[in-house]
Amino acid sequence: MRFLHTSDWHLGQKFLSNDRQEEHRLALNWILETIREKQVDVLLIAGDIFDIGSPPNYAREQYYEFLAKLQATPCRHVVIIGGNHDSPSMLHASREILQFLNIHVVGALSGETSDCLVELKDKEGEVEAVIAAVPFLRDRDVRTASSGESGQERIDQIREGIRNVYAEAAELVKGYAEKNIPLLTMGHLYAAGAKALEEQANIYLGDTVNIKASEFDAVFNYVALGHIHRSQAVGGLEHIRYCGSPIPLSFSEIKDEKQVVLIDFEGDKASIKPVLVPVFRRLKSFSGNLEDVKQRLAEFNGRHEEDPLPAWVEVIIESASLLPGLEQDLYDWTAEMNLELLKIRLVHPRKESQKEPVILDLDDLSPLEVFQRRCESGGEQPEDLDELILTFKNLEDWIREEEGDAA
Repeated sequence: MRFLHTSDWHLGQKFLSNDRQEEHRLALNWILETIREKQVDVLLIAGDIFDIGSPPNYAREQYYEFLAKLQATPCRHVVIIGGNHDSPSMLHASREILQFLNIHVVGALSGETSDCLVELKDKEGEVEAVIAAVPFLRDRDVRTASSGESGQERIDQIREGIRNVYAEAAELVKGYAEKNIPLLTMGHLYAAGAKALEEQANIYLGDTVNIKASEFDAVFNYVALGHIHRSQAVGGLEHIRYCGSPIPLSFSEIKDEKQVVLIDFEGDKASIKPVLVPVFRRLKSFSGNLEDVKQRLAEFNGRHEEDPLPAWVEVIIESASLLPGLEQDLYDWTAEMNLELLKIRLVHPRKESQKEPVILDLDDLSPLEVFQRRCESGGEQPEDLDELILTFKNLEDWIREEEGDAA
């Protein structure tokens, strides 16, 4: 059997107020074509299908259109888990109908771990693969809160709860071990050993590391993970992998090569091969003095003027003096180029001997960073800053869960 592992589509994402609809259309069409070309039997989507719990209508249409088009491909099974950005209720709204198309959706842990077990059957009704499709595990899924607990106690309980869920899933899967068929698990979480982007480090349940690669039971022939946008094996184990997002979702991802992962099984033996995703729209950041940046913009355009979509560009101009009309100058310079300037910033070099106030753009900061800077605004770091940060992260998690339930 041949599996294709993808995740973190983030359909409906806004990028500095610009939607990604066209990029996602091209990316999803490429995935469909790859499934046809590579004769993929099973598609795994490891969470964060959508960017927000209540995505725009066009994002929902893209999702259902993609699943409908899959029916004309060699793909016989699809397994989808919910991520921390997804609304379980929205994903589950169509679950029963999709089940008739061999599309299995597990948006949230609804009860027993056994509810996550997906048997893939052939035309004769024989089980040909088993997947423990574990979705994003929310606080309430893995523990019972108690009054007076500290933020760190909560984190420790969440970690233990996550480990318990995967241990239970492994025990369930072991019942199929003698069948010599592929046994997989899926997850949407932050595993130890993964290299994440800084801005992702505070997304998951107020913590960075939730499970070690070694804590995935050896019964699993492949572990298909989502949540980290950078493609990578985890903890030096090739069969435990993040496939990453199919398109760059921020300027911090511009150096990443985007991938999906093909997994071929002979019995229960896996052969793993990443497949590069084409670049549909480039994200690029330039910094330096004005003339240098202009020259590099022209050179960049010369290399990519035939790209299918205009590049989205951030420009950071370094100058010791103010530059009146800077934005209009740059817009005029790039008017005929195959790129769009989304962000222009003027930075004054700071001398060590000077303590000038730094003016920050809130668009450059996460809510957590704004909160942390506010806590430190008095000039001294509060003694309980770590505890305040954990509490703030807990609040973010609660708000995200409530938004997901309401969607």
